Amino acid sequence: MQTIDLVRDSLGRVHELIPAILDGLTGDDLLWRADAEANPIGWLVWHLTRVEDDHLAHLGGVEQAWTADGWYARFGLPYLKHAHGFRMTPVEVGAFNVTQTSLLNGYAAATWEQTQAVLASLGEDRLDEVVDERYTPPVTVGVRLVSVMVETAQHIGQAGYVRGLRERSRGINSGWAGTA
Repeated sequence: MQTIDLVRDSLGRVHELIPAILDGLTGDDLLWRADAEANPIGWLVWHLTRVEDDHLAHLGGVEQAWTADGWYARFGLPYLKHAHGFRMTPVEVGAFNVTQTSLLNGYAAATWEQTQAVLASLGEDRLDEVVDERYTPPVTVGVRLVSVMVETAQHIGQAGYVRGLRERSRGINSGWAGTA
């Protein structure tokens, strides 16, 4: 198995979980926060997808699905066009107002489609190529891919956990509630 195959498998598993986590949620569920500084499910799914879209588009030299496919306009969020959630304050997170799972699922599917195309274009010989010199040591393609895998895995787990908390707060005992 090649490195790119491992990345594809890792990100594919996250994308398999997104519809399952969003299934049956209401708009209120998507926006529910365990406390005033917590991240809601909808924001977590949006953020993990935005990071993947941003980082993989950069590696592939293509425009992000967020802008290329009109998702930015469809979401209508009060954020800058290229925002992806890093360093957002609790107030900024609280401005997230998406109440439709179809938007989140649609954008995630579009991002996954583009990610697969970018991964198919990356050769193993590019893994050591430097893509960001702002850090010490500079970030390579391989390091950027690891960052995306960690970021998406971390946030899909958080979204599942928050779903469990939300269901418990509503007195629902489902498989997700057992994860909280």
